[in-house]
Amino acid sequence: MSYKVAVVGATGNVGHEMLNILHERNFPVSDVVALASARSVGKEVSFGDEDLKVQDLGKYDFKGTDIVLSSPGAAISAEFAPIAGKAGAVVIDNTSHFRMDPDVPLVVPEVNPEAIAGHTKRGIIANPNCSTIQMVVALKPLHDVAKIKRVVVSTYQSVSGGGKEAMDELFNQSRHFFMNDKPNIEIFPKQIAFNVIPQIDKFMDDGQTKEEWKMVVETQKILDPAIKVCANCVRVPVFIGHSEMISVEFEDIGIKPLEAMRLWRDAPGVTVIDVDSDMEYITPAEISGEDDVFISRVRKDYSVENGLNFWCVSDNLRKGAALNAIQIAEVLIKEYM
Repeated sequence: MSYKVAVVGATGNVGHEMLNILHERNFPVSDVVALASARSVGKEVSFGDEDLKVQDLGKYDFKGTDIVLSSPGAAISAEFAPIAGKAGAVVIDNTSHFRMDPDVPLVVPEVNPEAIAGHTKRGIIANPNCSTIQMVVALKPLHDVAKIKRVVVSTYQSVSGGGKEAMDELFNQSRHFFMNDKPNIEIFPKQIAFNVIPQIDKFMDDGQTKEEWKMVVETQKILDPAIKVCANCVRVPVFIGHSEMISVEFEDIGIKPLEAMRLWRDAPGVTVIDVDSDMEYITPAEISGEDDVFISRVRKDYSVENGLNFWCVSDNLRKGAALNAIQIAEVLIKEYM
């Protein structure tokens, strides 16, 4: 059986990756429709060897569409995802708008695929935040063996998480730096080239940023509401690939580094880099275009009784966004459609 798939936000970074991955994984499509705002109508985007002309999202009739892969921004999803759902499509939404809606499942297929069954309530499935996705993929095999009590995570997030304009800003600021020109600051709150910014998204009343709050509540919704999470999210001058230093505290019994590595090697979607290997550890420059969550620098945390530290890296445009959405769609058509 094949399916009609619409990609909303097809001209953006994630939209491009969605089209690429649909083709790479031979997703059973009968038709693929590229949708974006009116200003992008007529532009062409690639789907394998085929060029798709972008259609106007505001005028598109979702009747007859089976699956909508949506990444146009939260406000646009808030308007159009319910319309698509009522028309009979299942929307897999990559924006933040529906993630904490109790009637919308928040899914990472390696962690909680059973939650996809809840899509019938509103016809919408939410894709988690990119930084949350890679972390819960790493935490799940550990939590299944020894219950996690607390997680402290510091993220080092690439500019591609802010879209194409953010990537352009890093490129242009880097060029201006070497020309001794004053950097133009538009997308980020401060200069991003040759700098790090301890702010992603808006500040909340308690001093944490919205990105940090997302990691807390999304981890609890996906994995376990009892897990305490302390998140510190930082933007770094890297084009693609999010990195995280993660410290895990277990409740009653700990997991030793060698056991953790064994668990990860048996887990779907995870690649472990041993410190004794030629690579020693992994960096975002080495995993761009890869699908897995990569783990290295695994070691005991001596500051707590049952603690473990590790370094976690993933391509935020693929597993952190587009790939996760398409993996959800693959489970959806196999189990529920």
